[in-house]
Amino acid sequence: MNTEIKEKIIAVCDEKIAKKGTNVGLSFYAFFKNKNDNPVLLMEVAKWWIETYKLNHFEKAVKIKQMVLDNK
Repeated sequence: MNTEIKEKIIAVCDEKIAKKGTNVGLSFYAFFKNKNDNPVLLMEVAKWWIETYKLNHFEKAVKIKQMVLDNK
């Protein structure tokens, strides 16, 4: 994944954690607008989420943030 989406993932995770606490879960759709304006990037993140790491539909934001930080 490119640096821009990694930074967005971290920012969204930080925002969700700040609002709802460390137990908050999210799906990979949380990093995109309701309007799918970048299907290639959406599929890249979906592949990372589903195929590479075999994550559940919803995962804890703290887990996702740490995974992205570990792979920066």
